[in-house]
Amino acid sequence: MSFVIAAPASGSGKTTVTLGLLRAISRITPVRAAKSGPDYIDPQFHAAACGTQCVNLDAWAMTPARISTLAAGDAPLIVEGAMGLFDGAPPDGKGATADIARILGLPVILVIDAGRMAGSVAAVAQGFMNFDPTVQIAGVILNNVGSPRHETMLRRALGDIAVFGAVPRTPGLTQPSRHLGLVQAQERPDLDAYLDAAADLVSRTVDIAALLALGTKPLEAAQSARIAPPAQNIAVARDAAFAFCYPHLLDDWRAAGAKIAFFSPLVDDPAPQADYIYLPGGYPELYAGKLAANTRFLDSLRTATAQIYGECGGYMVLGNALTDADGETHKMAGLLSLQTSFATRKLHLGYRDLWAGHGPMRGAWKGHEFHYATTVVAQGTPLFQAKDAEGQALPEMGLMNGNVSGSFAHIIDAA
Repeated sequence: MSFVIAAPASGSGKTTVTLGLLRAISRITPVRAAKSGPDYIDPQFHAAACGTQCVNLDAWAMTPARISTLAAGDAPLIVEGAMGLFDGAPPDGKGATADIARILGLPVILVIDAGRMAGSVAAVAQGFMNFDPTVQIAGVILNNVGSPRHETMLRRALGDIAVFGAVPRTPGLTQPSRHLGLVQAQERPDLDAYLDAAADLVSRTVDIAALLALGTKPLEAAQSARIAPPAQNIAVARDAAFAFCYPHLLDDWRAAGAKIAFFSPLVDDPAPQADYIYLPGGYPELYAGKLAANTRFLDSLRTATAQIYGECGGYMVLGNALTDADGETHKMAGLLSLQTSFATRKLHLGYRDLWAGHGPMRGAWKGHEFHYATTVVAQGTPLFQAKDAEGQALPEMGLMNGNVSGSFAHIIDAA
C-alpha cells in the first residue's frame, strides 16, 4: 500500500501530484508522508495535506536502519522523491530517491510531464524501467496532459506499461516559489483550498484504488541510533523566519527525555529559560527589519547563560548585521563576529561531512548547506571542519564564541 512518487527530472509536477494524493487518500483512510532528501518546505505541505507529521528520509546522510525506523508504521506511506529518480550526490549518486525505494522495498510511480511529447513518452518510461532492475517502477502518472486526444496518444504509445492516471494541464495549481523553493505552507492563506483543489483533481484523474492495491507489506522499524539531546531543557525558535527544523531531530531529543519549549522571535518572544537555545534556519532575511526591532527577543539572547546554537538563518541572526536583498543593513544579536548579505547573492549548495572538536556540536555529523547569503565578515574560532560529498576538504565552517556557536550547515544526522 506504500509507494514512492518520483520523476525523470525536477519540475515534472510530482509535488502537486503527491499533495493531491495525500489529501485525497486522507479523506478515506489514514495516510503518512515522507520526503526524500534534505528539504524543509515540501514536508510542511505534506503534513498539511494528510494531517500527520512528514518525515525526511535521506539516503546520503542516514543509515538504512535509520531510514527504516523513520518510515515504519501501519498506515500507507507516500514518499515524494527529489530531483530525478536516479539523481544523487557526486561522485556515485548516493542519496537518490532510488536508494530510498531500494532500502524500503517500495514500488515507484513515475510522474512524467507529457505536455510536450506523444510517442516519446514510451522511450522515457521504458528507459527508466529498464535502467536499474533493483528499482521496481510499477507504472506512471502522466502529468500536464493537453486533451483527451493527447491522453489517448500517450496511453497507446505506452502499451502494456501501467498508467495510474492522466492529470490534465491545470495552470491554477502552480505554486509560488522563492529562492529556496516553494513559499512556505504557513504563508499561504489559501492553503486548504489549494490542497482540496489538488485532491479533487487527482481523485478525478488518478486510479487511487489501484495505487493502494500495490501490495506492499507494512514498513517495520529497525534498530538505529538516535541523536542525543544537547541538554534536558531546550528552547527552539519556531515561526515563519525560523521554520527549518527536522522533526526527527526533535523526536530524538524528546525520546531521550528532553523537554522542548517553542518561542517566536517574530512576535518578540524572549527565549524561554533553558539550558540550550536553538535557532533553526528559515527566512530571517525577509524579516530582518522586524527582527532587528524585536529587542525582547534579541536581549534574551544577549543575556542568556545557556548554550545558543544557530543554523543557517539562525546563525546569521547571531551575527552583528544582516544586509537584505534591497541593500539595507540591519543590526542583529551581535554575539558572533559575523556579517552576512543578500545584496549580492551566491548559491552555496551540497551535502557536508562535519566534525567539531569542541562546543555543543562536538563529534561527527552529516549535514547539508543551501543558501544564497554572502559572508562579508566572519572572525573568530571556527566551529566545524568540513568536507563535501566527494570527500574534498572545504574551508572551516561557522563560528564559536563562548556559549554561542553556529554555522550555515544544517545537521541531518550523526555520522
